[in-house]
Amino acid sequence: MQTKPFRIGTRGSPLALAQARETRDRLIKAHGLSIDDFDIAVISTKGDRVVDRPLSEIGGKGLFTEEIEAQLADGRIDFAVHSSKDMPTVLPEGFDLSAFLPRENVRDAFIGRTAKTISDLPEGAVVGSSSLRRQAMIRRMRPDVTVIPFRGNVQTRLRKIEQGDVDGTLLAMAGLSRLGIADVATDVMEPETFLPAPGQGAICVESRVGDRRVNDLLVGINHRDTQIELTCERAFLGTLDGSCRTPIAGLARVENDSIRFSGMVLTPDGQTAHAVTCSGSADDANSLGRSAGAEIRSIAGPDFFAEWL
Repeated sequence: MQTKPFRIGTRGSPLALAQARETRDRLIKAHGLSIDDFDIAVISTKGDRVVDRPLSEIGGKGLFTEEIEAQLADGRIDFAVHSSKDMPTVLPEGFDLSAFLPRENVRDAFIGRTAKTISDLPEGAVVGSSSLRRQAMIRRMRPDVTVIPFRGNVQTRLRKIEQGDVDGTLLAMAGLSRLGIADVATDVMEPETFLPAPGQGAICVESRVGDRRVNDLLVGINHRDTQIELTCERAFLGTLDGSCRTPIAGLARVENDSIRFSGMVLTPDGQTAHAVTCSGSADDANSLGRSAGAEIRSIAGPDFFAEWL
């Protein structure tokens, strides 16, 4: 019998806290628990502390998870809540992604100061983004636009726009919705023209393998379709050895018992891109993602990845 609160580990940004609270509230509803059955533990990560350099220069995606996973390993927290797109494709031994919440809007949102859309930006406008994928796609759409690194949490980036530091930026529509500020988006980019990052819009929960007490709790909130989509997208990313130095996009969609996947890799300047689209049974999500990754590797050739990975 549970005698003490479950401890939920999370980063401390407003968005991360909103995601942790959503997870907690879904668990309360699923199991008839109360808010007193959970504690939210805020954990500072290197990725949050070092904001003056691109992620690729300071270590990549693991920078948002290492300190949290250290507390998960030694039992200071019972499980951790993450943005799925921040998760490395290979987890430390003994950890697993035990649950995925229903996926939010997968699209990217443009927030413009001098124009409402990327297409309407004046020549020489400055767009800020911390994502190599977004940077490459912006350059592909508008080679005349200057793209600069732009890190910080959602509120920090919005404040920089208001101050006139840039003419616009791109953020995940899911994050804006979860923060209740979706109306700041001046344009919402359709996946057909601006493919999102693998995992975008999905919250995942990480726990210890074999921790039956916790995993039995988490299975009650797992969303099947989101799990299948993320299985496919993460398999694609893993096959490409995707790092924070590689612009990679990918989106899987489940419809009944079928899954359709679109993936893309780009050079950082956006001038070269290779894409793949495939579909199959939802039961084969992992193999479909791996096959899509292998096809991209074959199309792009070894030199492409040798140069950018």
